[in-house]
Amino acid sequence: MRVLLVEDNRDLAAMVADHLRRAGFVVDHTPGGVEAQHMLAISTYQAMVLDLGLADGDGLNLLTALRRGGQNAGIPVIILTARDGVESKVTGLNAGADDYVVKPFSLTELEARLRAVLRRPGARQSILLQFGDLLFEPAAMSVRVSGVTLDLARKEYALLEEMIRAAPGVVIKDSIEDRLYSLDEPVTPNAVEAIVSRLRKKLAGTPTSVRIETLRGLGYRLTLGGTNAPDQ
Repeated sequence: MRVLLVEDNRDLAAMVADHLRRAGFVVDHTPGGVEAQHMLAISTYQAMVLDLGLADGDGLNLLTALRRGGQNAGIPVIILTARDGVESKVTGLNAGADDYVVKPFSLTELEARLRAVLRRPGARQSILLQFGDLLFEPAAMSVRVSGVTLDLARKEYALLEEMIRAAPGVVIKDSIEDRLYSLDEPVTPNAVEAIVSRLRKKLAGTPTSVRIETLRGLGYRLTLGGTNAPDQ
């Protein structure tokens, strides 16, 4: 799940980004509204965490522009702000925010609120995904095979989610890199292949009939039947 964090306090942004990444989110950070608009125009996000007091303008203006349309117009938005008055909260919610967190706040509370807005009806992450005997709940980052929970690393979760959403279609390798890594995160040449290999091994240790098929020079897809051998 990819989140855009718009916060001009770099120390706070670093703490929030680190916590959310350890919780399994892919986080892109920008300190300004202008750059945030550019990032929203070129990338797809599942949620945005937005500070209102930005150095280059009011975060409400960015929120209003977001809700006017575009590929990310409907994503959940959580406002971060020091403005704790009722009027400020009402203004933010009326502008299209899904939740409102007043500074200072607990990182675990912010994570919980983020997962909560992603579970709401209409959110992309609220859907329970299934392919074969694999059940994937995006908001909870939970994968079950025949009722047994599968223990996956965060990028393995993200990769499996992309393939389940696309199944039985193909997920292009370049798009996998875009969804699994933030804009400032280095990507080694064989990074995706390594994640696929680890995910195959974990699936092979379960009774699932789902396997990962490699389409050379193109990408990957989920199929039913066969084995999760390294050369599949």
